[in-house]
Amino acid sequence: MKKSLFLVLIIACLVSCAKKEDPFLIQKDQIGKLHKDIIVKQLDSVFANDSIIKRIGEGDYVQAGKDKYLIYEKGGKKLFTLTPRQQHDENEKIKTIQIHDPRFKTANGISLQSTFKDIRDNYKIKYIHNTLKNLVITTTGDEYFMIDKKELSENLRYDMSLSIEAIQIPDAAKIKQFMINWQHEEAPKTEEKDEQ
Repeated sequence: MKKSLFLVLIIACLVSCAKKEDPFLIQKDQIGKLHKDIIVKQLDSVFANDSIIKRIGEGDYVQAGKDKYLIYEKGGKKLFTLTPRQQHDENEKIKTIQIHDPRFKTANGISLQSTFKDIRDNYKIKYIHNTLKNLVITTTGDEYFMIDKKELSENLRYDMSLSIEAIQIPDAAKIKQFMINWQHEEAPKTEEKDEQ
C-alpha cells in the first residue's frame, strides 16, 4: 500500500512539473501567464510579482491617449505593453500586446531577435503596410511585426505610396517591434515612435 501511494505521489509530481508554464512562451491566446480572457482589473493579481505602470489616457475624445499598462520585471526589465480596446474600463479585455523582451518567443522560436526570413518561413504574410518610417507586416495569425525602412534598399525608403512586396525585404532585416492583436474587429493601429 505504501509503495503504491509513493508511486502515485511521484507520478503526480512529475505531471505537475511537466505542466509548468513557460513564462516567455507566446502561443495562441496566451503569452506566458497572460491569457486572452484576462480583464484590466485582473492585471494586478496576474502580475503580482512584477511592476505595472499605468498610463491612463485622458478624456473620452478620439484624440485622447489610449490606456496603456507597462509590465516590468521586479529587476526593472520591460516585458511588454498592454493596451485594452476601450479606455477607462477595468472590465475591458486586452486588445494589443507589444513585446519588449527578446526572451518572449513563439513555439517556432520567433522573437525580437528574429529576422524577416524567420517571419516569412513561419507565417503566411497577409499584408505589408508601408508607413513613414516602418513596414508593418501583418500575418494571418494574431502576430504582426514592424521592420524599420532603413533595412530596405535606398530607393524603397522614402515613398509611402510604394507597394512593398516580401521579395523586396532583405532576409536579414531585423524586427523592430513585435505585436500581438487579440481583438480583430478592426485593423491594428500602428505607432511610429517606440515607447520609452
